[in-house]
Amino acid sequence: MLSFENVYKTFNTGTVNERVALSGVSLHLPEGDFVTIVGGNGAGKSTLMNAISGVYFVDSGRITLDGENITFLPEHKRARHIGRLFQDPMKGTAPNMTIAENLALAYMRTSGTRFRIGIGKDLLGMFRERLAQLELGLEDRLKTNMGLLSGGQRQAVTLLMATICTPKLLMLDEHTAALDPATGEQVLKMTKDIIEKDKITTIMVTHNISSALELGNRTIMMDEGKVVLDISGEERRNMTVEELTARFKL
Repeated sequence: MLSFENVYKTFNTGTVNERVALSGVSLHLPEGDFVTIVGGNGAGKSTLMNAISGVYFVDSGRITLDGENITFLPEHKRARHIGRLFQDPMKGTAPNMTIAENLALAYMRTSGTRFRIGIGKDLLGMFRERLAQLELGLEDRLKTNMGLLSGGQRQAVTLLMATICTPKLLMLDEHTAALDPATGEQVLKMTKDIIEKDKITTIMVTHNISSALELGNRTIMMDEGKVVLDISGEERRNMTVEELTARFKL
């Protein structure tokens, strides 16, 4: 599904601020994998996510998604197949547009539907049905501006926007870190339910060691731009939070 082959990315090359962010990363995610990624600040987690989504191009190596070479594909073209949620609930949405308008933009971007003025009854019905599944009462607030929602409500809608058409890959960049614990748990449950229902290949960056082992089927640790640990199966099931934390501090 997703493959990294010997990928390098260096910032500020040739200056005193030169920093190697990805150093020969090779990684393969089969279809349906749910991978959690941990690592300290500057380990390369965000660079990995940005390289996948096309925020910037890598210096060398190859990135493929579902058999297609996307190494130098523009970000807006990748967005049709990749859903992404950020830590900031305000990011990725238009605050002065309604819930329905935000969902419509996401639907047109990922489905390849041509832009049209107005939202048809069929789409509104689909949006209402999908929102009802979140159990937040947002299906009755389609005309409410996104900027008026709470952080948790907004992140829930953003999750729906990212998966309104099932993406080939879903990337979660600490998407519950800015929410209070109760709201974060609620959004995380919604996330797990959608991923399991639609069998979406997923990458989730987290600083929560417990979540890194509890969620998904595979955990990766990064350090200094490299993958230094990649565990799954029995090894992952048997690893404790204390053991992974100890590896984190090495």
